Amino acid sequence: MLTNAPLDCGHAFVLPDWVDYNGHMNVGYYNVVFDQALDRAFDRFDCGKGYVERTNHSFFVLETHVHYLQEVKQGDRLHFTFQLLAHDVKRLHYYCEMRHAADGYLSATSEQVALHVDLGRRAAAAMPDHLQDLFGRMAADHGRLPRPAALGRVMGLRPKPAAQG
Repeated sequence: MLTNAPLDCGHAFVLPDWVDYNGHMNVGYYNVVFDQALDRAFDRFDCGKGYVERTNHSFFVLETHVHYLQEVKQGDRLHFTFQLLAHDVKRLHYYCEMRHAADGYLSATSEQVALHVDLGRRAAAAMPDHLQDLFGRMAADHGRLPRPAALGRVMGLRPKPAAQG
């Protein structure tokens, strides 16, 4: 069932072209692999590419926050999960984790807000009832999970305490 929490979004491998001069996956490709994992999830929700072609509606990401925790390197197998945090008739708020498949460590997280859009009007539109029902059931199931600690983090530098002489 699609509402099992958290939802498995499959695997990916770190490709050679994604590795930078530091010897690890470049920052830009984290968004690529999270997007690919989300494409797999949205296909399972029946609101991926086929949905767009049938309905001329889609989801646009409004905001994303990637938290980089531990590097991954060329050839590493990655595993992704999806947790729906909240939804309304037009928006989804969700959280994805990327883990190193062999060692199990949490490599990165991605928190996103997406908007359901009518592509003909290029404007926000209510999701159809079947998607609202699906996301309602999923939110209830996923709401039983612990809230990820890093949600809604604000970036910045904490001031250092003044030196005492």
